[in-house]
Amino acid sequence: MTAPTRRQTHALRPLAAAFVRFVVCGGGVGLASSAAVVLLSGRIPMTVANALVTVVSTVLATELHRRISFRSERRGWRVHLQSGATVAVSYAFTTGALLCLFAVRPEPSPLVAQTVYLSASALAGVGRFVLLRVVVFGNRDRGRSGHGRAPHDEALDKSSVAMAV
Repeated sequence: MTAPTRRQTHALRPLAAAFVRFVVCGGGVGLASSAAVVLLSGRIPMTVANALVTVVSTVLATELHRRISFRSERRGWRVHLQSGATVAVSYAFTTGALLCLFAVRPEPSPLVAQTVYLSASALAGVGRFVLLRVVVFGNRDRGRSGHGRAPHDEALDKSSVAMAV
């Protein structure tokens, strides 16, 4: 394996910066959501509070990711629906990981259960970052004209996603 070239290293910097912004925005919304669920659960049933906060936080996180993480001009309900779909896939992935754990070990320790959940959440987060960057907020004009491809987009394009899967 050869060392990355200066151009490859330069192309990865914006990708790393976008990932850091993604983690900060998503983490901030996650912490605020956690507090909101606790505050609302005293007034309404916990399941209703969780559903309400999940919808509101997904819309808020999508806007933050659009504006801050990916600095995209794309907007509208389609973007929110696509982002919501990535949340649903992440939920299914983390739930599946926990179901597999409980199938293999019916009474895991809290530490093992938390480790599985956090590991699945981290993988789901990376997958969600890739999908949001490439599919939801990706530059739609690249394939049509061949022009308009920003230099930072070379670090992660659809072929990179295909290789990752």
